[in-house]
Amino acid sequence: MDPASASPHIVVMRETAGVEWRIEDRLVPYPEALAAMDARVAAIHAGTAPEQVWLLQHPPLYTAGTSARRSDLLVPDRFPVYPTGRGGQYTYHGPGQRVIYAMLDLRRRRGIGVHRYVHALEEWVIRALARFNVRGERRADRIGVWVVRPDKATEEKIAAIGVRVRHWVAFHGVAVNIDPDLSHFSGIVPCGIADHGVTSLLDLGLPVSMPDFDTALRATFDEVFAETAGDTLRQVETGRQPETGARVWTRRTGVDT
Repeated sequence: MDPASASPHIVVMRETAGVEWRIEDRLVPYPEALAAMDARVAAIHAGTAPEQVWLLQHPPLYTAGTSARRSDLLVPDRFPVYPTGRGGQYTYHGPGQRVIYAMLDLRRRRGIGVHRYVHALEEWVIRALARFNVRGERRADRIGVWVVRPDKATEEKIAAIGVRVRHWVAFHGVAVNIDPDLSHFSGIVPCGIADHGVTSLLDLGLPVSMPDFDTALRATFDEVFAETAGDTLRQVETGRQPETGARVWTRRTGVDT
């Protein structure tokens, strides 16, 4: 997947305490992403910035969650390895993988704790995959989204999830395999699970573009995370970003004011 083919930056907001959507058209270095998330989480907590869903790709790298075991890093010198404060173990990020950093204030989402939030992230991915006739499933003992492979008599992970919560603002998020080089996962035991492999939409015979998957993510986000049942959402072009010329969109609830 050519990162330059991704959509331009898009901003989607509700009328009240909106959610901003940002889509990168480049490979974002991991330390830069961590710094940006830290700054955004602080701003969300302080009430000076809206929540944000950031869609991006990284150059090839491994990340180590708080439960990572050194023995699961099988080829230590293959790619850079970054310790991270998110939950989980080792995972791979690279081109062709849609990384979704969801910086959401759990205080705004009535009755949603950390475990329910992780469940909601899984549901979001499952609904997005369903747009391409892929049946994603969750497992009680394994976080993430899984696809049963009758052709291989097994099931494989298509999406990994790892989150961190600071001051009740969740960040990090989800990595969905669109068309990455799956051989890059062989340098680790992905998420500490040796008994099941990994797959991608392309591996399943579906050459889905990154912009098309982003559209599915945007379409299903409100189904899962909408705070008020029955909202009618419409998308309106409200201008262009002065620094990039990218279009700015606003999703409005109800009628224009």
